[in-house]
Amino acid sequence: MPSLKEIKGRIASVNSTRKITSAMKMVASSKLHHAQVAIQNMLPYETMLEHILKSFLAAEAEASTVFDQERPVKRVALVVFSSNSSLCGGFNANVIKLMQRTVNAYTEELGEGSVEIWPIGRKVAEKARKLGYDVKGDYASLVDHPNVRDCIDIAMALGEKFYDGDLDRVEIIYHHFKSAGSQILTNKTFLPIDLESELGRDHERDLTSTVITKKAQDYLKKNRRKREVKEGEVAPLNDNFIVEPDMDTVLTQLIPKMAHLMLYTALLDSIASEHAARMVAMQTATDNADELLRQLNLQYNKGRQQAITSELLDIVGGSVNN
Repeated sequence: MPSLKEIKGRIASVNSTRKITSAMKMVASSKLHHAQVAIQNMLPYETMLEHILKSFLAAEAEASTVFDQERPVKRVALVVFSSNSSLCGGFNANVIKLMQRTVNAYTEELGEGSVEIWPIGRKVAEKARKLGYDVKGDYASLVDHPNVRDCIDIAMALGEKFYDGDLDRVEIIYHHFKSAGSQILTNKTFLPIDLESELGRDHERDLTSTVITKKAQDYLKKNRRKREVKEGEVAPLNDNFIVEPDMDTVLTQLIPKMAHLMLYTALLDSIASEHAARMVAMQTATDNADELLRQLNLQYNKGRQQAITSELLDIVGGSVNN
């Protein structure tokens, strides 16, 4: 059994660790809020662009561009999103595992050297280089400082390679942010763009809360649904567009914008998911520290009581002998 001094030292050590994990949870919660605000600020543009594209496709289903045409796959690019730092649970490990499975599947089908990796995040870049993959570029700074301009540059570079025939398929691997307690690991096709599936994908997000327990989320979701029913629905926009000069020309301009938006949305989702995962991990670590402190305090009190009892018995025994 460890001495009281050793137990006291462990209590002090666990207390220090608990302070760190609790502070990191608060920092992650604050960063998650900022990430949710960034997604919320992007949503009006996304909503309007999708509304216009859906209206155009409904008006003329035959319209198409080079960016939405399937062709035989010989070379593939994977845009993989991760974090720059650790201590966020299985966030990075899950992304890397999915990247490895995807690369192995394409390598078996198309042969060695058929896949290139575009890493956005230091963790996935380091792992991809360690595994000997064909890594293109270094975009770790995007995770700390997300901006639309860099996402457009990456999307344009991928679009040019796809247009020139250097790439036949581009996929993105990231965590789709649904809520603070739910992030879905996603692998979807970036090029060629499947407009029907992209416009019909799941848009549900909880951008108002940073709670991570299921009970609290269900309560907030129930109240939000009641509030939405009371507020009523917003009137739809007028879809009677005048298209000039023609549908194909307009779609040639709109579809690249959709591609830029997809990449920027994936980046914001990944960043929000990282902070949510770190918040959950630090909350779990803090809870574990609390439980360990409870056990150590109990052990310390038992040892202290035992020492006091032993001293009393020695005193009583000495007085009886005298």
